[in-house]
Amino acid sequence: MKMNKKKLCAAVLATVLSFSVAAGLNESEAATRAEMSKITVNRQGSNFIYWNEQSNAFKQLTGYVRDVTNPMSKNYIPVKDRIAVFDFDGTLLCETTPSYFEWMMHLKRALHDPNYTPSAQDKEDALQVQKAVESIGVPVPTSNQAQAQASVFSGMDLDEFDNYVKDFMETPAEGLTNLKRGESFYLPMVEVVSYLTNNRFKVFVVSGSDRQAVRVICEDVLPIDSDNIIGTDIKYLAAEQGDTDGLKYIYEKKDKVIRGKFVMKDLQMNKVSNIMREIGKQPVLAFGNSTSDSSMLNHAIYNNKYRAMAFGIICDDQVRELGNPKTAEKMTKACEKYGWVTISMRNDWKTIYGDYVKRSK
Repeated sequence: MKMNKKKLCAAVLATVLSFSVAAGLNESEAATRAEMSKITVNRQGSNFIYWNEQSNAFKQLTGYVRDVTNPMSKNYIPVKDRIAVFDFDGTLLCETTPSYFEWMMHLKRALHDPNYTPSAQDKEDALQVQKAVESIGVPVPTSNQAQAQASVFSGMDLDEFDNYVKDFMETPAEGLTNLKRGESFYLPMVEVVSYLTNNRFKVFVVSGSDRQAVRVICEDVLPIDSDNIIGTDIKYLAAEQGDTDGLKYIYEKKDKVIRGKFVMKDLQMNKVSNIMREIGKQPVLAFGNSTSDSSMLNHAIYNNKYRAMAFGIICDDQVRELGNPKTAEKMTKACEKYGWVTISMRNDWKTIYGDYVKRSK
């Protein structure tokens, strides 16, 4: 049976479009979460799309993986010890919209949620956070800020909190066009996670942000189990528990688990403490973007029985991203000081979110 010219053209066009999507050639658009979930880099690393493959960082990473996964290499690492750890904000997800996801969600809850009335102290704490964000965008996180953030969500059950996070993920990524907060993953780093996973690395996210919030944001995007996510922790309570000590309270049929007070901020040496408590092994690969990741990055490369590497992401792109020259310079110096490999957002990545996303201010 002959196909008429119109139908033939349509069939060819459909085939081309299908191939383009599968090959990632639609990078001019901002990737949706569903599209990001389909990003797959093979074990050979031969199908990366979003990296400048001539960059030093790319060559260092892929050369390292080939080396330590080669059973004939003296640097071979058994599968059981292939542990890779990633910071979250600024390493996998944009942290400058205009500040951390959880900070902006905190401000919405405390200052702009018509269904919630904060305590006087919570409102005052939120106003201080807002002032700091307006002043410098991404202030240094503190335990006091984490305590305030936990306070406004205290008493929520797990479904309520998860839904709140999901709703906030739908809000625009401030400062960038055509992008939602929940879609603001760095596409080149999503590729790295896939690449490592396919090379049988066990990948963990080790974040300074609320652990449960990070779990929700990563769900259905990164090939990481929720129990491989470490973060800032809060205490979980039974709804009817009140102030009763957990050792003296029995969970009842009418109970449900609710969020409680802040426990510990997962930054600096606390990251290493949590890695050892929850993983129990020294990582061989680590990725971060700020000096608050220093302990985690150094823990991977210092006194390791295996060949190990650490990578520092430099926020030096002021066109496709909200780069900050002072922050970029500070991280570059830290990389030079400690021996971390630099990843330049401007030079090493062909795109960040897709070329359709631009800086709007």
